[in-house]
Amino acid sequence: MLSAFVSAFRTPDLRRKILFTLGLVALYRLGAALPSPGVDYKAVQECVDLVSGGENAGIYQLINLFSGGALLQLSVFAIGIMPYITASIIIQLLTVVIPRFEELRKEGQAGQTKMTQYTRYLSIALAILQATGLVALAARGQLLQGCQQDILADTSIFGMIIIVLVMTAGAALVMWFGEQITERGVGNGMSLLIFAGIAARIPLEGKAILESRGGLVFGLVCVAAFAIIVAVIFVEQGQRRIPVQYAKRVVGRKMYGGSSTYLPLKVNQAGVIPVIFASSLLYLPNLIAQLTSSQNNPDPSWWQEIIQKYLVNPGNPVYIGIYFGLIVFFTYFYVAITFNPEERADEMKKFGGFIPGYRPGKPTADYLNFVLSRITLPGSIYLGLVAVLPNLFLDIGNTGGVQNLPFGGTAVLIMVSVGLDTVKQIESQLMNRNYEGFLK
Repeated sequence: MLSAFVSAFRTPDLRRKILFTLGLVALYRLGAALPSPGVDYKAVQECVDLVSGGENAGIYQLINLFSGGALLQLSVFAIGIMPYITASIIIQLLTVVIPRFEELRKEGQAGQTKMTQYTRYLSIALAILQATGLVALAARGQLLQGCQQDILADTSIFGMIIIVLVMTAGAALVMWFGEQITERGVGNGMSLLIFAGIAARIPLEGKAILESRGGLVFGLVCVAAFAIIVAVIFVEQGQRRIPVQYAKRVVGRKMYGGSSTYLPLKVNQAGVIPVIFASSLLYLPNLIAQLTSSQNNPDPSWWQEIIQKYLVNPGNPVYIGIYFGLIVFFTYFYVAITFNPEERADEMKKFGGFIPGYRPGKPTADYLNFVLSRITLPGSIYLGLVAVLPNLFLDIGNTGGVQNLPFGGTAVLIMVSVGLDTVKQIESQLMNRNYEGFLK
């Protein structure tokens, strides 16, 4: 593997791509640590340290994790990559509802360029909404509950507009970073930025557990994290290979086809998208409760008490049950949206392909649908278990950061998936140049 790294850096164009990617990732981390104008950075740091052990810290866990801790620090890149991810998911779902989007998807590169443009516009709109909500919560003292300090130096309308504009511009710049990495670097840019944000929090979270619970608990957490990584790699690499046979056909004086291949269906066909859906949905009720609460009337209403009791604390059994159920539901939902057995069956029939034992057309589509539904069940259960696993052990670290611990759960799922994908891309480029790859 080390020799493969040496071979990659000895290749001029691949070396430029890797260095370009590392440079943009470094700029991203720099912006994540740069405070926004009008924000008292010292007060923010003290408030984060003060409330990090409270149960309310868990409501921002996924978004703050994706931003590498920049969200709660109100930095320039506080909004991070989440608006673009959300916009991409929304546009992808709308292709099923809006015929125009479906036509663009089938137009090839030109249609994909148009869809990307729509995604960018929607990302900016979502960034403005998220930045506005974040600044409003900070101005009302509800972003970091339990902290009495004023984290905004200027709470005037003009001052808050400046902060919103800076955060929106930061989100646009992060989006540009991701697109540039995808186009001119190595790997998927958006995924690598999320990877960098999660990896940046590993030393801090590990130090917090080591200081609060000692070396024994820290060692057990590391062993558990290693076991989770092995399990995630095993499942992420797992796939059901459906054999596909292509019939021979004569075009002019040449004969095509006659080959055997397979259609790979991954066990985790949906990736990490269902986890993002479920977390975002659980985050909304508390956000609405915070925005609708009145400072003059500190006593919460009955529905706000229910939200605070069941939908805020990640260690609550009701929270865990709802979270797990939403992940299973969204896994089936997203797989049904992104994988169309009828389209795959039509594509195979168009090119003379068939599954042995099944006639082309509807019988092939029914078989693919049957297989997909069978492997989606264990995939959804696997996603749910990986996501709620840290919630079941919230008291291990007792640091408040355990629910977004980068050693386990969703973070490991993302890091392993992104790492495998990036290594495979580098490996494919090395193999094209007759070099030995990473994975054997």
